[in-house]
Amino acid sequence: MSDAPHVITFDTLTEHYQPIVGGKCASLGTMSQAGLPVPPGFAVTTAVFAHARDLSETQQEINDLLADTDVDDSAALAAAAAKCRDIVTGWPLAPDSEQLIRDEYAALSAYCGVEDLPVAVRSSATAEDSPDASFAGEHDTYLWVRGADEVIDKIKSCWASMYTDRAIAYREEMGYEHYNVDMAVAVQKMVRPRSAGVAFTLDPTNGDRSGICIDSAWGFGEGVVSGAVTPDNFLVDKVMWCVNRRTISPKAQAYQLHDDAVSLVDLDEETANAPSLTDEEIIAIAKLARTAEKHYGCPQDIEWAVDDDLPAGEDVVLLQARPETVWSKKSHEVKAESDLMSSIVSTLVNPLYAKRGGTES
Repeated sequence: MSDAPHVITFDTLTEHYQPIVGGKCASLGTMSQAGLPVPPGFAVTTAVFAHARDLSETQQEINDLLADTDVDDSAALAAAAAKCRDIVTGWPLAPDSEQLIRDEYAALSAYCGVEDLPVAVRSSATAEDSPDASFAGEHDTYLWVRGADEVIDKIKSCWASMYTDRAIAYREEMGYEHYNVDMAVAVQKMVRPRSAGVAFTLDPTNGDRSGICIDSAWGFGEGVVSGAVTPDNFLVDKVMWCVNRRTISPKAQAYQLHDDAVSLVDLDEETANAPSLTDEEIIAIAKLARTAEKHYGCPQDIEWAVDDDLPAGEDVVLLQARPETVWSKKSHEVKAESDLMSSIVSTLVNPLYAKRGGTES
């Protein structure tokens, strides 16, 4: 892979490059080329990671450190993980790699018409979202990163997140060799979300594929993904495109932008108890999720946002799509989405069909 590209924009990231960009970047490239609304950005490939690792000549030190660590001993694991992260953040970037990243970030800023464009810097490991395991949430994402120096710093931090306590333990549990997992990084234009969350193209409570389940909260999606906020929940019928179930939760806090940084803030009572999506937005998210599911050919776990920088009707963007990994393995136990009559009957007998503005109690 010595001649592999070091930087690839999402709109040119074809399947040919997927082995060197990790699960997250591969998904962003696929969605971008499929015409789905994805904020622009680029992948820093595993070639940059591998080159920096080899220049440092520290991989054997990391291997030995982890080989001597009992992952069931939480104190020992934490100490070893911290040492590994210190080693990785100290890796030098090759001058040509660093210049390519700086140039691509400048080009992205120019394309978006914003000097030092705020970006999300997101880990994309090569083992991520594999068919037999899901590393979702195991590695780090950094929001509202501005300036080339900070982008490069956060790229190294993403690499280092391969060696959190949780990531090390998970690889051990799944039987992955630590030195066989490489890390790419996504650098993507930041959205300014009024609300954000996740969507499953099946009902995660029972595996029913006739509906799309959406979790939503105010601000950035980290509140939903991390579990810091109890989200609103909506179930949309794939045939009738109506909301069959809705639960509006008290969302006392939200991750929002303040002083050029994202932080968890308290919300006033009225906002906390208000729905974080309109019905039009709910259906728009559901239809985009369904389009992604059709494109990939299997149930999807999707991250989305309503971007306040975009006009109404065009403001729903997709930030990630990955295969759903729980119910998809039990496909013989769930209801087929082609069961049109069951879907229609379910919708018509549902009391919320006639009371779409209600709050589930």
